[in-house]
Amino acid sequence: MKYLENGKPQRVNTRPMEEYKMRRGEYLEERVPDLEGTIEEYFGPISATEEFKGSDLFVVEEPKNPVFERVVAGAVTYSGKKDKLAVDFVERDLEDLMETGDVDAAGDANNAKNDFLLECTGRDAKSRRESMKRAVEDDAETPDDV
Repeated sequence: MKYLENGKPQRVNTRPMEEYKMRRGEYLEERVPDLEGTIEEYFGPISATEEFKGSDLFVVEEPKNPVFERVVAGAVTYSGKKDKLAVDFVERDLEDLMETGDVDAAGDANNAKNDFLLECTGRDAKSRRESMKRAVEDDAETPDDV
């Protein structure tokens, strides 16, 4: 098992990572030249990196908003394609938030996620949903043997 600098065990991500593309004609590195600093600004200090599809993503093990248990975010580079933003927001259970009195922070957590994604991709929540829905529909229409 790998351990982080703070002595905590590094968890293996078993949840699917969400990937977001930029608006047409825009690139992640142009929109957010200091992605590491932007992640720290929204979520807290970066404590590790994690490999995803050959790219190193930044890990915030102790986010400043108590709703988040862990945040993983970074650029995923594809050969011949534009980079995509990959993120995984691991949130605490509602019951746990209620026990610790942190339920009120949920609105701020949601705003932080949406503001971060808007800044990085140039797409608001509605256009990100529509884009993901189209991607799922395109995948469903493609036969398995193609």
